[in-house]
Amino acid sequence: MLLLRDAHNRIIRDLRVSLTDRCNFRCFYCLPNGEPPLARKETILTFEEIERICEIFVSLGIEKIRLTGGEPMLRKDIEVLVEKLARLKVQSQSESQISNLKFQIIDSENRKSQIANRKSLDLALTTNGHTFPRRAANLKKAGLDRVTISLDSLRRERFREITGVDALENVFESIEAAKKYNLTPVKINCVLVRGRNDDEIVDFARFARERDVEMRFIEFMPLDAGGDWRRESIVTAREIRETINRAFPLHLKEKSRGAETAWRYSFADGAPGEIGIVAPVTEMFCGACSRIRLTADGQIRTCLFSTDEYNLRAFLRGGASRAEIVEFIQAVVLKKEARHSINDEKFAPASRSMSFIGG
Repeated sequence: MLLLRDAHNRIIRDLRVSLTDRCNFRCFYCLPNGEPPLARKETILTFEEIERICEIFVSLGIEKIRLTGGEPMLRKDIEVLVEKLARLKVQSQSESQISNLKFQIIDSENRKSQIANRKSLDLALTTNGHTFPRRAANLKKAGLDRVTISLDSLRRERFREITGVDALENVFESIEAAKKYNLTPVKINCVLVRGRNDDEIVDFARFARERDVEMRFIEFMPLDAGGDWRRESIVTAREIRETINRAFPLHLKEKSRGAETAWRYSFADGAPGEIGIVAPVTEMFCGACSRIRLTADGQIRTCLFSTDEYNLRAFLRGGASRAEIVEFIQAVVLKKEARHSINDEKFAPASRSMSFIGG
């Protein structure tokens, strides 16, 4: 089995697929101005196209597919797509079994390591939780494995100020629905911004303990449509750790993040729940990045902060064969940047804001 490897010897195992650039929230750090969607009906990828692309990526070693947006739940009949993609788990498992047979006769230590680490496909979803509770059961039935839910404040009025929507209770219900239908581990994403919600850090840690969820704090990144990002607005990973540790002492779970984005902590007193800290600005993790992104309108993005995109949609709709699509993807992956340039003096913002890229 071929593996996607970039020019910096990183193996690509994680595909983020944006289903739509539309969103029913207007978070100030993402889509504050209500920009119209870029992906019109004629340009947005169909479910069949997404399925075909994902099948090829899985054959190239992708182990995780995360459906994002915008708000992916706004894509009509998302359960149908989840069911289609869930079928790829069989393909992934079959390839793993074949590889295990090869493992017995292959001498290369590097190849052995790749085979031993081969996993079955993990299918996840990131959502703002607005409509998730009533659809959680069907998503689980369709084959969804996990869910990540965005939650930037535990206070109703502040939540409305941040998102533009009075829907905090919907998010709480989403968390309980995810747990009820075993879409676990349930991860909660919180983008911290100084002066907006950084006074809730300890409250969120307490929430993680009480609800037994993985609370993930994310540094504010320059991906907002309004262009209002300022470095002084970042609440750093170090500050987050120290603030929580004073209230609830933490224990670092792993000395290395590997290809994961978050430093993960358990509570030293054995309480349930977990803390994750994602620090792309102050503790960048580019050296082990295993991710690639597909936008709703079929553009491959090699980095969240990239200024370049590669038009897979046009190539696909132009009648390219499977072999040609594989070659196209491999060539794009080789162009994956060594790192982002947020901390460089001449940093240029990404070519799209977060809502149009996919989380």
